[in-house]
Amino acid sequence: MPSAFQLQCHLVLIFLAASKGETRYLEVRDAGEDDPFLLLSEDLKRELSAGQIYRRSLRCIDMLSIEGQFTFTADQPQLHCATFFIGEPEELITIHYDFVNIDCQGGDFLKVFDGWILKGEKFPSSLDHPLTTSQRYVDFCESGNIQRSIRSSQNVAMIFFRIQLPGNGFTVTVKKTSNLFPCNVISQTPSGRFTMVIPHQHRNCSFSIIYPVVIKISDLNLGHLNGLFLKKPSASCAGVGDFVELLGGAGLDPSKMFPLADLCHSFHGSAQIKIGCDNTVLRMVSSGKHVNRVTFEYHQLDLQEIETRKENSIEEFCVPSI
Repeated sequence: MPSAFQLQCHLVLIFLAASKGETRYLEVRDAGEDDPFLLLSEDLKRELSAGQIYRRSLRCIDMLSIEGQFTFTADQPQLHCATFFIGEPEELITIHYDFVNIDCQGGDFLKVFDGWILKGEKFPSSLDHPLTTSQRYVDFCESGNIQRSIRSSQNVAMIFFRIQLPGNGFTVTVKKTSNLFPCNVISQTPSGRFTMVIPHQHRNCSFSIIYPVVIKISDLNLGHLNGLFLKKPSASCAGVGDFVELLGGAGLDPSKMFPLADLCHSFHGSAQIKIGCDNTVLRMVSSGKHVNRVTFEYHQLDLQEIETRKENSIEEFCVPSI
């Protein structure tokens, strides 16, 4: 059976706390038959001819991983709607308003958020994003024609909207561009391989995998010596300017997750660890003094792996529901 967090991610229903003001967060409820992750799978399997533009209507709750033109038209008052966009790790997402017909004065809204929000938790976290939380929102009713194109800072973005009058709606075009140095990624798949590089930049980057996983780090270059430390009061990377940490938890925001292990020093070889949490994050903290690089691969834990405890396993900190 899927865990509670996976159900929240796979059955996404968005509730807007306030149309305007300081309380700008979303909550997730069960979405019944509306499963945007199923739509994501359909998009991934779709093959388009060269030069063909993919077009389709949006549902109130939707998820997209493909470029194209997308239209939402309300057939009844729609108060709590959202569309999640996700690309490959090395892609940025641009959302362009082609047409908007909503009643801003009557309480409608259409907002882009730079990242994802689920149940009040943000990815990337506020600690890791280059913009402030307020700057990550672009409200069409406030910006109008001034800013009709918005580009994300990572491979995920979202729009959320309220449209009360049937017949009103909007059309957006979604395009993707390459990101030479991806930082802050949500993985589309439960398994894969990735190399994160931070070239002399003072920033923090997270790679999020919304599954319990085995993660194997094969190469880490921080300009230090060798070492791997499980989180203990006497063993951590405190005071080290460049390091990688492994986090686990049941939510989306890395800053609210449990720190499981620190890697303070460079090595080339193999460091494997099993993390039985709903969400696993590899986070690199960089001082900007080095070209930091980490290569890792991961695959989803199966039931047998979760039940079999090994010496380097730390799934006791968060065991998913099975």
